[in-house]
Amino acid sequence: MFRTPSCLLGNGFEPRVTHGHSCDGYVQIGSLTKVVTGTALMRMAEAGVLSVDDPIERWLDTPPGSGITLLHLADHTSGLPRQPLGLPRKNPYGGFDQAALGALLPGLGEMTTAPPGASEEYSNLGYALLGSALSAAAGTPYEELVHTYVLEPLGIDEMTAHPPAERRLLATTSLLNRPRKPWSMDGAILPAGGLWATPRAAAHLLTGLLVDRLLGPPAPTWRKTGAVTWHNGATEGASIFAAALPDGRWTLLHRLGGSPATTDRMGGEALAASRLSGR
Repeated sequence: MFRTPSCLLGNGFEPRVTHGHSCDGYVQIGSLTKVVTGTALMRMAEAGVLSVDDPIERWLDTPPGSGITLLHLADHTSGLPRQPLGLPRKNPYGGFDQAALGALLPGLGEMTTAPPGASEEYSNLGYALLGSALSAAAGTPYEELVHTYVLEPLGIDEMTAHPPAERRLLATTSLLNRPRKPWSMDGAILPAGGLWATPRAAAHLLTGLLVDRLLGPPAPTWRKTGAVTWHNGATEGASIFAAALPDGRWTLLHRLGGSPATTDRMGGEALAASRLSGR
């Protein structure tokens, strides 16, 4: 029977690893990348490189007057859809490069489904635009700026868009037991979901930003449900759930294969169990 590899870390960084997963191998962290991007925005604003209230046209070649600010992109209130129209189902972002993103810019206002700030709609497209704007403001590629503003200050060196091939952990097919081909996420969509990390590094990201608050208040990227602050992520064959409570308890669960919804549920249950046990 096919079993889902998983790696669970919680308070004290004590990993529970099952079915061949590893806390040392690189895995796709999907939309947990957005936390890195949103944190970079806040750090760059603090450094005076930009303002969170900058209109998008200050940094990207979009028509003026859209009303969309960098903060709207970060908190998913830009009014933009979840993703560009017409993406293929297989490896959907493989062809979504900077040229494809640039081609969308002139008609960006026509893509909005609501006025900026009026409502929340989770948008990968919005984070692709945010990452591009941050790169324009910093004058450096996305990976370089997040290393400068986020990863290096947190002491994280196991997070990248291009990990060594021999250290990548991939889900396998249930029938042939062969590695699945991962989505290509290193193009324009990188700031929305393209980073790889070891689960250990992802745990350091979570604790550094939410528990120890090493870089200040959490970025608006993080989601809130009651007392729980969390974010998740999923790509082809990989999913992750990261969450923390105000008292410092936290959990991070990464799985290869299986349903992302199940990963969220299992991560939530682990955090709830820590509340009951007091650990």
